[in-house]
Amino acid sequence: MNGAMAASSHRIMLGPLVAAIDQGTSSTRFLVFNSKTSELLSHHQVEIKQSFPKEGWVEEDPKEILQSVYECMERTCEKLTQLNIDISNIKAIGVTNQRETTIVWDKETGEPLYNAIVWLDLRTQSTVEHLINKTPGRNKNHLKHKTGLPISTYFSAVKLRWLMDNVDEVREAVVSHRAMFGTVDSWLIWCLTGGKSGGVHCTDVTNASRTMLFNIHTMDWDPELCKYFGIPMEVLPRVRSSSEIYGLMKSGALSGIPISGCLGDQSAALVGQMCFQDGQAKNTYGTGCFLLRNTGSKPVMSDHGLLTTVAYKLGRDKPACYALEGSVAIAGAVVRWLQDNLGIIGSSEELEKLAASVGTSYGCYFVPAFSGLYAPYWEPSARGIICGLTQFTNKSHLAFAALEAVCFQTREIMDAMNQDSGIPLTQLQVDGGMTSNRLLMQLQADILCIPVVKPSMPETTALGAAMAAGAAEGVSVWSLNPEDLSEVTSEKFEPQINTEESEFRYARWKKAVQKSMNWETTEPVITLIF
Repeated sequence: MNGAMAASSHRIMLGPLVAAIDQGTSSTRFLVFNSKTSELLSHHQVEIKQSFPKEGWVEEDPKEILQSVYECMERTCEKLTQLNIDISNIKAIGVTNQRETTIVWDKETGEPLYNAIVWLDLRTQSTVEHLINKTPGRNKNHLKHKTGLPISTYFSAVKLRWLMDNVDEVREAVVSHRAMFGTVDSWLIWCLTGGKSGGVHCTDVTNASRTMLFNIHTMDWDPELCKYFGIPMEVLPRVRSSSEIYGLMKSGALSGIPISGCLGDQSAALVGQMCFQDGQAKNTYGTGCFLLRNTGSKPVMSDHGLLTTVAYKLGRDKPACYALEGSVAIAGAVVRWLQDNLGIIGSSEELEKLAASVGTSYGCYFVPAFSGLYAPYWEPSARGIICGLTQFTNKSHLAFAALEAVCFQTREIMDAMNQDSGIPLTQLQVDGGMTSNRLLMQLQADILCIPVVKPSMPETTALGAAMAAGAAEGVSVWSLNPEDLSEVTSEKFEPQINTEESEFRYARWKKAVQKSMNWETTEPVITLIF
């Protein structure tokens, strides 16, 4: 058989392919999967530049985000062609994205009116304090019965409010009915389906549930919430399910292919980890760290500082599923900080080597509350601290303490989750970029005192988006029936230290967390003296 025949017969064997755009906080990826085996065939990744114009501010350029998506698509298609894989076999594209990050653009010019305000951004802290002070009993959970969320800098509504109050271009566009608001998924889908020439302005239920404008019971934008934040409803995208054809790609090599899946990154990872049963959970280690537990078709409200969020709705006529979420702002971001800000490592691989060289933090604790503390505290006034330092402490101990910080934060949200559900997790399914750090995975098992299970294909977020896209009505190349889901190979890390030592270290961590609180308060303290 000659080469060309071999190649073409190989092509036929692959069957339908599904692609996913995974637009995260620190990078964009485009990945192509075989819908029958879930195998990852090819991908490309591009880093995204974050800018920090003022202390606590985090921005990204929406046009750079869009450009990175086009670049990843083109490069991946080139790689597939080199592998003799016919790109016309790609039947659908799914989108998954960093959630809450807020973009406003002009629907007539297609131009963004300001940089994207990233989920981690703290510029809205005074707005949040003002809103909480207005509520009866100064209660940050005042809107939780509708949204499942505390009033926090984390969510989109306060970011959009800030843009309307502080950016003339945004205010003018809202007044003249030219403004469109969206999270990253909406911006990408609108641009990819034609932009100012007929682009589709939509979002899915999972992304909508992170704005504070969405009612998780009625599953739609809530007029009262919009009024509370002073947001005109006409700027909002239409809310759709996580798995349906939203529109077709309008340009490039993949023109004409339906975009048919959309999930916020943490929901996508839940789907990609096949957590479809009530009680199944996963923890994703990205820029932040996010533990989600499927609670089935009923939203469960947390008494221990977790969020109630929409997990997925896999089809227009399918029921919505909900999840409890523990959100940690800084996980992988601490690695980037040690690298870019302190310069003590050159790469994330180097962090693992440094930490492994000492095998202990030697009593040093690092609370990376760079964006305040998220779950279970929701304390925007906290800031990062390193404590327990002695003359003996060196950069290797600090590296170890940074890895431990990720594990301790996960332990805190797991404890909260176990208290809320009453059924303790017996093992933790993990994914995300940081899971390639074997020392971190072992530490995590030691600190949780339960096994940690990592799938051998780490790109579960993209896989979840591809599954939603491939399963959509009108595409139907990916079956989500439990019996059709492919077996996942994984690796298990068992706890290796005794429980007493683990508990002692955890108690010290909690002490360190207390010391990081109430640091940066925007309201002058004097006002409290009557």
